[in-house]
Amino acid sequence: MKTFAIVQARMSSSRLYGKVLADLCGDTMLGRVVARLRAAKTIDRIVVATSTEPTDDPIMVEAGRLGCGVHRGSIDDVLARYVGAARRFRADAYVRITSDCPLIDPDVVDAVVAALPGYDYASNTHARTYPRGLDVEAFYADTLERIGRLATSPAAREHVTAFAMERPALFKINQVCADADDSDLRWTVDTADDLSLIRTLYSRFDLGSAIRPYYEVVSAVRAEPALATANAHVAQKAWQHVA
Repeated sequence: MKTFAIVQARMSSSRLYGKVLADLCGDTMLGRVVARLRAAKTIDRIVVATSTEPTDDPIMVEAGRLGCGVHRGSIDDVLARYVGAARRFRADAYVRITSDCPLIDPDVVDAVVAALPGYDYASNTHARTYPRGLDVEAFYADTLERIGRLATSPAAREHVTAFAMERPALFKINQVCADADDSDLRWTVDTADDLSLIRTLYSRFDLGSAIRPYYEVVSAVRAEPALATANAHVAQKAWQHVA
């Protein structure tokens, strides 16, 4: 099964402009995400899906530097952007990754992809047990096309797979859960406080030089409670929210 990762990225994040190109131990945050995806055994190619807005030209340049495919589409209709990227870069299945998750774990990516056969859609996001920021969603090309045809709500057009949550009865869904519940940990980057924590984790545990399994980082963070709660005050936007 040929599987491509599609990484959505834009400069105009409402809470931290330009975060995807922020420095993270000598590389961009997007570069760190791409490097981790390349370590996943199930990913055959990485495509960056950004917008046609001139403000996102730097992302196109960075994606080229990283050797990724690039597709540009609507800034607001991210679902249409994904459908366009899939039609341009054809594969059997796709993995959705957001560019603000620089601790994405290659083994978790592989686990979610391995859970896809026999289903329309697999993820570790509906029933959360992994730290937020290890989010992986996998789906077949025809599943994405079906979502693209049927989804009409603003939330579903912005959040790509939200229609599967709006109408779960229409899809055969498989959920991947971890052995332990670490969903209280926040390892995604929406704010300056999030970025500060991720930079601390990268520096403290030398994550720029080697990709450590996420559970090893969890153990180290649990041993230092201040790291576990450093950005706990940051409110996560619900998928129903439309920016």
